[in-house]
Amino acid sequence: MSPTISLKDSSRQRRPGTYQHPLEVMKSDSPPLDLYEDGYPETVGGDDREALLQEPSSRRNRSPQCYRTELGSILLLLFLYVLQGIPLGLAGSIPLILQSKNVSYTDQAFFSFVFWPFSLKLLWAPMVDAVYFKSFGRRKSWLVPTQYVLGLFMMYLSQQVDSLLGEEEGKSPDVMALTVTFFLFEFLAATQDIAVDGWALTMLSRENVGYASTCNSVGQTAGYFLGNVLFLALESASFCNKYLRFEPQPRGIVTLSDFLFFWGAVFLITTTLVALLKKENTEVSPSREETKGITDTYKLLFSIVRMPAVLTFCVLILTAKIGFSAADAVTGLKLVEEGVPKEHLALLAVPMVPLQIILPLIISKYTAGPQPLNTFYKAMPFRLLLGLEFALLVWWTPRVKYEGGFPIYYYIILLLSYALHQITLYSMYVAVMAFNAKVSDPLIGGTYMTLLNTVSNLGGNWPATVALWLVDPLTVKECVGIQGHDCGTAAAAELCTKEGGSCVITLDGYYVESITCVVLGFAWWLFLGPKFKKLQDERPTSWKCRRTS
Repeated sequence: MSPTISLKDSSRQRRPGTYQHPLEVMKSDSPPLDLYEDGYPETVGGDDREALLQEPSSRRNRSPQCYRTELGSILLLLFLYVLQGIPLGLAGSIPLILQSKNVSYTDQAFFSFVFWPFSLKLLWAPMVDAVYFKSFGRRKSWLVPTQYVLGLFMMYLSQQVDSLLGEEEGKSPDVMALTVTFFLFEFLAATQDIAVDGWALTMLSRENVGYASTCNSVGQTAGYFLGNVLFLALESASFCNKYLRFEPQPRGIVTLSDFLFFWGAVFLITTTLVALLKKENTEVSPSREETKGITDTYKLLFSIVRMPAVLTFCVLILTAKIGFSAADAVTGLKLVEEGVPKEHLALLAVPMVPLQIILPLIISKYTAGPQPLNTFYKAMPFRLLLGLEFALLVWWTPRVKYEGGFPIYYYIILLLSYALHQITLYSMYVAVMAFNAKVSDPLIGGTYMTLLNTVSNLGGNWPATVALWLVDPLTVKECVGIQGHDCGTAAAAELCTKEGGSCVITLDGYYVESITCVVLGFAWWLFLGPKFKKLQDERPTSWKCRRTS
């Protein structure tokens, strides 16, 4: 619904394409090479069952460990995932800040590329998994330098961000520089995510490894909350003056510059402690590898995509979310444009947390069977209709606004609309994830499922970018007060204003997009939706990847 109220299947909150390559560290009797690249020793023998971790007999014979014995490792994982959520949350807050500065939707579309690295990290994940210094640690070889660079980058950015956002009088935001800067920011965060995901399954014992996913979801959600919802609230002068201060001040309690500097220092200090005090588990040995290294991984990905069933899935899932793009990418920005405070919009995410925890548990009961995509198909028309409801909500917003803000019933309706949206979104999201898990070849499950999840998330990224870019071209404005002028271009609009006129919107491109997207969405549902469901009827062999050793 907005960059702040982020979608679970978007690249901001949903961690797309999480690379789950075989998570083994080298055997202690491996060749004495310090830097490993493009290859591991291959295990001979064994059956074809998927084996992500094979512990040596010394560990297998130990009695099961209580989670309390590994509480330190669990808390460390949780904290690393919290750190990972901070850049995600900060990047998600920037579009709302830009919207309050009246940047164009074309600029917003350009900035939306910032959210692509988490959907594309499969492209460099094999390198992170295969190249490392054995003496320092397979995961620490990437985690430590990446977090150091992140910390230094945040501290440097704290000195430049006010200028980039056009905080100085007479300056406008430098969207190009902001996009490049935050794209690198998110690229580093995605790389850190790959390293932490890999370390998670070797840091904990087999009986406690299930806590890794809990640390992932809880930690990243908490980090996103700190970097987005909490930051936007504390950065807002009106929110702080109303709820947190006795005497009004012209600025919020914190600025983006302060926030970046503080978390940059946190990154540097905690990374130093991890580098010095935390050792990687060297007792875990490799079993049967999914791939032998970087080259083999890329060849494997290419062979998976070439399979007819997978290719059909990719084409359909890349187009399935076009119908939601206007509602998901533009609605939140339009609400800010119509006067809804960005911090209030961010705070709507708070009461949704319990719903976001409960929904997957409920929906999974319906997607656990042999045909999970039936749930996707049934939920799609309701989500499309909510797109029209969002457009109506945007149209209604200025009509209920009064001098002091918005009435409480407006926020209640907004919250209910968002809750209904979450139900339909999670129904589709859980269904696709269940289908991906169902069809993934178990011999190469990590790489296979990661590829399908990456494509699923890209199917949400590119329509959002296009939807933002099309808002301005589809909007019709006219120059009021001056004869013979128009507002068709930025230069013409500026001339109209200089001559004493004003540009008035006669047709908002958002409404054109909303109707068009819903029409395209229902067309996909009617004509391509049945083909998407038929993928469930494919024989299991259609999804098996034929590999040659």
